[in-house]
Amino acid sequence: MPFLLAIALQLSPDAGADFHVRVTQAKLAEGAVTGPAYQKQMWERIGNATTDAYKACLASTQPADKSPFTLVAEVAADGRLSRIAVQPQTAVAQCMASHFTSWMLPAPPAKPAPYPIEVDFSIKQ
Repeated sequence: MPFLLAIALQLSPDAGADFHVRVTQAKLAEGAVTGPAYQKQMWERIGNATTDAYKACLASTQPADKSPFTLVAEVAADGRLSRIAVQPQTAVAQCMASHFTSWMLPAPPAKPAPYPIEVDFSIKQ
């Protein structure tokens, strides 16, 4: 039964609305005074790992699903990520979300707390 509840929550209109609110919150945090410096620290920490994981996730689907997607997450004061979500929920997107669960980011700015992030994945062709 909990499995069906999880599916229902993911498919409900509110889940999509919540995702878009979270994307907006992350974009506002990126644009705040402390946002650019934190983005630089974050990408210095996970940039290469993100590229490697994305390549591995693409290779794991045949044919490679190069559909764009967005990942959102919350960063705790200690750099741990939680509430990681992706849309659309493709196999590659879910693969990337699984990588983010084990990564530690730099300590984020104090506000907002938890600190929201979003990453857009797309391949220019």
